[in-house]
Amino acid sequence: MTHMVVDHPYFGAFMLLVITFTAFGATLFAARFVSRKLARLDTEKLKLTIYECGPEVTKQPNTISAQFYLFALLFILFDVEIIFMFPWAIDFKVLGWFGFAEMILFILLLAIGFIYAWKKGALEWHSIK
Repeated sequence: MTHMVVDHPYFGAFMLLVITFTAFGATLFAARFVSRKLARLDTEKLKLTIYECGPEVTKQPNTISAQFYLFALLFILFDVEIIFMFPWAIDFKVLGWFGFAEMILFILLLAIGFIYAWKKGALEWHSIK
């Protein structure tokens, strides 16, 4: 074969991928080149000096509790699980009794996870003070 086959249905998408990949790489290379040329080089001495001065490090009185992150994680987890119920609700009649039993099992597992998090105290909001 001495010529290129361009009648494949995904040839355009492949070429778009290749062009995008090349343009992205060229942009990164150009940005790196320009930033190295425009960067100030006289700050290297300052970067290599020993850091021995400045304010004394003190503990911040207001910290964010890890409880907040756990609460947010549980919200996202249960929110995503609830989203899985929408396709089931749309095809409820098509799925029949098997789909109903499957969703009951899913809701039961969701409730078990919710009760477990509740018993562990993950849903209680503690004061930072």
